[in-house]
Amino acid sequence: MSEKDIKKPESREEFLRILAEAAKKEIEARSLLSGKLAKPTVSGTAKMLGIHRDTLYSWLKEFNVDFEKATEGVSASLVSEARQPFKGYTYLIGEALVGEGNEVAHVDLLIGDKDGPVGEAFANGLAHLSMGHTPLLAVIRPNLPPKPHTLIVPKVTVRNMEDANKVFGPAQAAVAKAIADAVEEGIIPKDKVDDWVVVCSVFVHPKASDYRRIYHYNYSATKLALKRAMAKYPPLEKVFYDKDRAKHPMLGYRVPRLWRPPYLQISLDIPDLERTKKIIMQTPRSDRIILEAGTPLIKRYGTKVIGDLREVAKDIFIIADLKTLDVGKVEVDIAYEETADGVIAAGLAPTETLDAFIYEAKRLGIYAAVDMLNVGDPVRKLKTLKDFPDIVIIHRGIDEETGRTIGLELIQELKQAFKDKRFLIAVAGGITPETAKEALEKGADIVVVGRYVTQSKDVERSVREFLELTPEMREDIDVYRVHVE
Repeated sequence: MSEKDIKKPESREEFLRILAEAAKKEIEARSLLSGKLAKPTVSGTAKMLGIHRDTLYSWLKEFNVDFEKATEGVSASLVSEARQPFKGYTYLIGEALVGEGNEVAHVDLLIGDKDGPVGEAFANGLAHLSMGHTPLLAVIRPNLPPKPHTLIVPKVTVRNMEDANKVFGPAQAAVAKAIADAVEEGIIPKDKVDDWVVVCSVFVHPKASDYRRIYHYNYSATKLALKRAMAKYPPLEKVFYDKDRAKHPMLGYRVPRLWRPPYLQISLDIPDLERTKKIIMQTPRSDRIILEAGTPLIKRYGTKVIGDLREVAKDIFIIADLKTLDVGKVEVDIAYEETADGVIAAGLAPTETLDAFIYEAKRLGIYAAVDMLNVGDPVRKLKTLKDFPDIVIIHRGIDEETGRTIGLELIQELKQAFKDKRFLIAVAGGITPETAKEALEKGADIVVVGRYVTQSKDVERSVREFLELTPEMREDIDVYRVHVE
């Protein structure tokens, strides 16, 4: 194509369009030669347009277009396309943990097309061996592999022939038999057995000794992982429901989050560590309970008291009532290092302090709460903040408790004013079961209780009074978590 065949664009929009098209062609052509994504150049793009580079320079000047800015989006889109797997390939993922003791089986697997990412992983695994983690084909017996062909990758380093015998014996046979049975039972479609492959990562403990159990557990784990892969398990609803209830067996405790209100927050304000521990031990188990390391307790023992409370509250959400008024970032960091799940600042603090406080808490992944005690206009104060806190506390101080009114009308006012925000509203100050019920009915997410529980002669009974207030709170009291996978 000669330059005389190219017409000058009639508008800036037309010029930007043809410039982007030519730049994309140039990038693709240069990338094909170099094997990596290249940046477009004026000369190369002009060549794709079929014009001299001086002509392109003159058009750029006339239409007031910066070449680099106009083409950077083209490069970004090509990078994004390069990273996206081809949507036509089957690429499914499954996982399962079955059994107990040293023979416990944990299987992770990929199943998909031979000419897709799974097939590429299969071929690479078989061709690139690694000492102690040598991949092997699954076989039901020597000379009889199942279909789809399956590659087993040992997770644990194989150090000697004893380890090898467990992998090349019961584990290998178990995986192969599970694959074959899955096809026969219709879990894997029969018309896909020659198109798909499986990559199966298998855990065999070095101290495992019972070959029958190794086979038994790995067969079950492989079959279950295949079922889950084909069903695209788990659904998001299950993830969202279980993520704050689950306890990882190796971790040993739960890490709760707070987006399933309502909650009962017990304010541990008594400046006596041993007495506070006794109160916690008398508290019934419930997913709805938050423990607050109260200000008097922290003032006496420092934030290290949070770590002390963890001795008897290993997997309970603990929020530190720092009542921060200054150096917001520093105080968040101190409480975070002591394993606080959340921190509380005073709403009376300067906006700059609260901004730093909230930013740091969210950066570290813990909850930022702002206590509106003595704040004349909470809505106005919150509107001055750069970021929104996770929890807003409507609070009446102990020294001003007279009667039942605790500003409950503010609950709906806050929800209306900030309906585009995701946050929880806590109500504190002389809360009893009666005022707690009223607060929950008016939309409170958290009721903060202090003396009614901590000064009670029967802590368990007092706590249960609050946990019986709503059906949601009742269902999480002393739950037996039965494994039903």
